[in-house]
Amino acid sequence: MNKEGLPDRMQKIYRKMSKTLAWVWFKGGEKGGFWKGGFTASDKNENGVLIEHSKFITCRVPEWRISLSEPTNISIGPNIPNDATWKLA
Repeated sequence: MNKEGLPDRMQKIYRKMSKTLAWVWFKGGEKGGFWKGGFTASDKNENGVLIEHSKFITCRVPEWRISLSEPTNISIGPNIPNDATWKLA
């Protein structure tokens, strides 16, 4: 059992099923990049965050591309790591 009172096996399943609304950073466009809302983010692990949207292919992206709150300016991006990977799977 863990601190939430769930068996470890059930906690893993709960974490996998938990989804959060998210904004995703896309490079390109007229201003060099933009935040796009309407995604759900789930299943965060060492291989990134799984993102889903009805108009995009479900994929896994690095955590730095995700914002869980609406950006104050959709044209100002995150801190992009040098030699950044944009899509993981």
